[in-house]
Amino acid sequence: MKSYKSEFIEFALNRQALKFGEFTLKSGRKSPYFFNAGLFNTGKDLALLGRFYAAALMDANLEYDVIFGPAYKGIPIVSSTVVALSEYHNVDIPYCFNRKEAKDHGEGGNLVGSSIYQQRVMLVDDVITAGTAIRESMKILADNQSKLAGVLICLDRQEKGRGELSAIQEIKQTYHCNVISIITLDDLIQYLYKDPARKDQVTQVEAYRSEFGIK
Repeated sequence: MKSYKSEFIEFALNRQALKFGEFTLKSGRKSPYFFNAGLFNTGKDLALLGRFYAAALMDANLEYDVIFGPAYKGIPIVSSTVVALSEYHNVDIPYCFNRKEAKDHGEGGNLVGSSIYQQRVMLVDDVITAGTAIRESMKILADNQSKLAGVLICLDRQEKGRGELSAIQEIKQTYHCNVISIITLDDLIQYLYKDPARKDQVTQVEAYRSEFGIK
């Protein structure tokens, strides 16, 4: 496992953004782990989070012109990511985010930041659950004749939706794009295996993956 992945898991555990126990998800499933990126909520957290997003982007080696963060969760993510790309990788990339409500005065419109018109757009968000934010973003991209270069999220749960595919697999099929993540469930299990004290957690997470994981 690449070092930035294990460092991200440790970061998430320390901030209690990643927890183990018994959690009821929106889907109604009982999960042995829970991830909440909303708990990365300090300046230091955002600085570190941006570094992990930037590391994953550099690792993926995808081509894109601008990074887009869908409102609202994507806004601090895109901001911290482009700062980290500049500071740690000497890559100066434009960024953009949307307003939920269009502004009818000042600069107007519903986009803030760099233009995405006819650009290859990398979309960053925390997780993909139902894919709603992606679909809303695709309308914005279509209105600007932009191409989706890829999607980057924190965690890929590698978990089936209502059918056999995960929400991420559905996004890949629908929009023919790369979806990458800082970590996957496989990465998390690999990390847990290295700590004998987490044996019970590994057993529970693997049982959950056996039942709900994608093939």
